[in-house]
Amino acid sequence: MAVLSMNETTTFRWSFEEDVAGYAAAGIPAIGVWRQKLSDYGQAKAIELLAAAGLKVSQLQWAGGFTGSDGRTYRESVEDAVAALETAAALRTDTLIVYSGARAGHTYNHARRLLQEALAELIPTAVKLGVTLAIEPMHRGCAAEWTFLTSVDETLDLLDAIGNPRVKMVLDTYHVGQEPGFVDRIPEMVPHVAIVQLGDALHPPDGEQNRCRLGEGAIPLREIIAALKSAGYDGYYDVELLGEEIETPDYLSLLQHAKVAFEELVGGGR
Repeated sequence: MAVLSMNETTTFRWSFEEDVAGYAAAGIPAIGVWRQKLSDYGQAKAIELLAAAGLKVSQLQWAGGFTGSDGRTYRESVEDAVAALETAAALRTDTLIVYSGARAGHTYNHARRLLQEALAELIPTAVKLGVTLAIEPMHRGCAAEWTFLTSVDETLDLLDAIGNPRVKMVLDTYHVGQEPGFVDRIPEMVPHVAIVQLGDALHPPDGEQNRCRLGEGAIPLREIIAALKSAGYDGYYDVELLGEEIETPDYLSLLQHAKVAFEELVGGGR
């Protein structure tokens, strides 16, 4: 059944410990772990804390940057992704979110070759550990520093070229939910979806992500979720909220609103 998860970027200013305590107190059953917060807190302690709180881990975010856009070499990025796969397995999540890296002066075809080569290197480890590499396309209005994949078509073409069940995609409603004909294409996408991330927006991004609270924007979340359920998706819905529209010191209220919105949109399936 569908399971609500809260992404740690939503509570940006909280620590890992505060995230776990806050999510558990709000009755949220799962957490999308951000590697930076995990590293700050300590992996061994984090695993114990999650177990004590009874929180599942929906996904680990993130690895990638294989194009060199973040200053690391290709080899450094691949080695980091191997470490991230091992961390995901230790957290008992089967999903590692991957960003390709920006084009960084490469041609599109060369950037894609770098990504495919990296994934080919990572697949054996992913298979051994039982972790899926979840490629995330982003809206072109905010993708420049993260990825050259900015549409569903580009992402599905990549997955078809790789042809391995341990490489799938992230369906983030904020990034792809307003593509023309998106809802009608959901049955085609669902077999390739590792995780759904829920985000809403009043308008498309222009430089930075600027999401709003679920159900208060222009993205057809109800239609998207109904189509996902109809097509057989029953995994995590990881709520990711960030940007000036929802910046608030009252994270507890934000969590409660997200939980109620999820229950209304999905039916509260847990």
